[in-house]
This record gives sequence, C-alpha cells and structure tokens, in this order.
Amino acid sequence: MASPAPFSRFEFMIAWRYLRARRAEGGVSVMTWISLIGITLGVMALIATLAVRAGFRAEFVDTILGANAHSTVFYSPSSFYNELTEETYITPGRIEDYDALAAKIAAIPGVTRATPVVRGQVMASQNDANNVAEVYGLTLEALKAIPRVADPETGMGNIDDFGTGIAIGSGLARELGVGLGDRVRLISPDGAQTAIGTAPRVESYEITYVFTAGRYDIDRTRIYMPMPEAQSYFNREGVADEIEVFVTDPEKVDDWTMKLIEAAGERAQVWTWRDASGSFLKALDIEDDVMFIILSILVLIASMNITSGLIMLVKNKGRDIGILRTMGLTEGSILRIFFLCGAFTGVIGTIAGVVLGVIFALNVDHIMSAVNWFSGGGAWDPAVRGIYELPAKLRGADIAKAVILSLALSFIVTIFPARRAARMNPVEALRYE
Repeated sequence: MASPAPFSRFEFMIAWRYLRARRAEGGVSVMTWISLIGITLGVMALIATLAVRAGFRAEFVDTILGANAHSTVFYSPSSFYNELTEETYITPGRIEDYDALAAKIAAIPGVTRATPVVRGQVMASQNDANNVAEVYGLTLEALKAIPRVADPETGMGNIDDFGTGIAIGSGLARELGVGLGDRVRLISPDGAQTAIGTAPRVESYEITYVFTAGRYDIDRTRIYMPMPEAQSYFNREGVADEIEVFVTDPEKVDDWTMKLIEAAGERAQVWTWRDASGSFLKALDIEDDVMFIILSILVLIASMNITSGLIMLVKNKGRDIGILRTMGLTEGSILRIFFLCGAFTGVIGTIAGVVLGVIFALNVDHIMSAVNWFSGGGAWDPAVRGIYELPAKLRGADIAKAVILSLALSFIVTIFPARRAARMNPVEALRYE
C-alpha cells in the first residue's frame, strides 16, 4: 500500500478538527487563543512600528530637502599679510562672480539648479517680542523653486510680492504676533562703520508672504529677503556668501561633491544635507534596528505559546495518535498533522496582525491625535520633535519582513511538539484505553 502524499487533504482535515477543541479540552482551546492573539498583536506592532519608522525618515528627509539645498558651495576664509602694519588679516570667503560660478555649477551633469545666496543672522523684533532669525537673500525665481516654501496650500499671501518685502516662517510670525502687511524690525550687529566702531543696523520690512515648511525649527527662525536688499543690509554689495546646489538624486548627493569642488576651485568647500543631518539619519537607522529586534522577540514569545498549546494537545490526543498509527499512518503523517495545527495558528495570527497593522498604520495620525487630546496635548509636542504630525509610510518590504518573521518563528517552534507526537509509541498510547 502506497504512502499518502505529504500534506494530503486528510492531514489538513484532522489538524483543523484538533484545533477546534471540545469543552473537555478547554485548556488547549485557551492556549490556542492566547497564541493567536499574541501573534496578532506582535505582527500588528511590528508592521505599525516599521510604517512609522519609514514615515519618520521620509518626512524628515522631505522637510529637509523641501526647504534646504542638497549641497552648498562656499569658500574658506583667506588671509593676507600687510607689510606696513606687519599684521595678518582674515577676509571672509565671499563669492564675487557668483552668477558665473552658479552657471558653471549648473552645467554639471545631474545638477538641476544652482542659486547664489546671501546669509546672515539677525534679531527680529515686533510687538515687544524678539526672536533670533536666519535671513536668506535670494531671487524671486529661486524662492519659487523651493517646494515647501512656495506651496500655495500652506503659504499665505502672494509670493510674487516678494520683491517689495520679505517672507517669514509661520512660527516666527506667530511668536512676533505679526501677519501679512505688518512690518517687522530686523537688527544686525554688523552695520555701518563709524568713528567709534560698528553701529548695529536696524531696518523695518513689510511682510508680504508667510510660509509653512513643515519643520518647527525652520518655520520659527527663517526669513527670506530679496537678494539686492540682503546684499545692502549685510554689507555684501556685489558678492554672495554661498551657492546652493540641487541635484537629480538627493540620496546620492555625495557623488557630486568632487565635481562641485573641481568647478568652484581649490578654496571651495562643499557641505551637503547629509553632512548637516547625517547624525539624525544614523540615529534613526540604529533605532530602527533595535526596535525590529525588540519586536521580533515579542513575536517569538507569542509564538512560544504555540509550543505549549501543542504539547497539551499531543497529551490529550494520545489515544487518537495510537489509533491513527494502527490504521497505517506513518510518523511523517502524524508529524505533519500536528505541524499544521501550529501552522494554522501562526498563519491566522499573521493574517490578522497584517490587517490590524495596516489599519493602524493608515490611521496612526488620527489615533495619535486622540491620544494627544486625552493626554491634554503632551503626547506630541512639535517643538521637541520638529514635525507637526506623526507620519506613517507602508512599504511592501516592511510588511513582507513582518510576515516572513512571524511565519518562520511559528513554523520553527511547532516542529518540537510535532516530532514528539510522531515518535509516540502506539502500543503505549493504547495500553490503558
């Protein structure tokens, strides 16, 4: 008589009937439910965590690239020796022919845009409120090319009026208590040279545009000013401080570093967005790995309950195992039957966990808003995290990782009790029946 094929239909039928325990075997049923719920919650937590992690990184990178340059080219300060005074002077690294340099950089393959910029720090003051602000002097065309700043859905005012005033972040406008049409006073310590020293420069500008970049630290500190006005205000007539460079693939921005240095000259230095935010990205990557390991242990603990439930099931089904063996079932068939009992629990729990995890990830912002409301607003503070909402990004690779991990652990922990059932002696199992 030929042996049945592995995982035959009757093996699935017997395994499924064993999972539906009777009242007398309530302990098995309870352990099955505990295992099922544990795996479901573990997979749900793993998928939700991976989605939030991916969302955090995507949002973090998007807010950086949406309001900042991919690379910045600037010159290091130069020194010269004055023979009359026998003193060495340090001159700032200004860019005189900035239009020509910007055009030369823009001609590099893969560079989409190069923009000259004047930068400086000021004290913004209005309505008895003060705040430190960073001023960027650039052209209207360059301002319109910044996605997070020129977004009409989040901005207030007409960006085309930028030439007659300044654009400030919504957080800074809120702290100063100003809005469109109001004037804000900017104070810079590097003002006009007088007989008694350098006098602070104080100028008042009309607010013509208010933007929301989506990062708390940018919205509360940044001001954009027309290029000619910024050159006059910061004593930069005819020069620029740096060239902002944008490339086709920001994730591979380091590939353009040497090309930018070759185009700008030997005194040129390049500072990329990865240099500015690399520590945060590395911290996110390390946290991702640690969280995945921790949640994997939780899934493993939930899967171990399958072993406990199967051991109890094997003990209760000893008589059935003996009868099946005397009817001609091989050890392999018995092993597969009890393996399927544990596998059913793992598969059902994994499917339920994926469904709940996807639902949680898609509604994580609403869930966090409810938690924030119940906690009185302390659960999510954008001033600390720099992002206004909790992001989540579902990726097929993350879901696949969670599914593979859960199924693998569920199948592995099932092998031991299934082998124990397969090796049970039918004579010993039926001796006292």
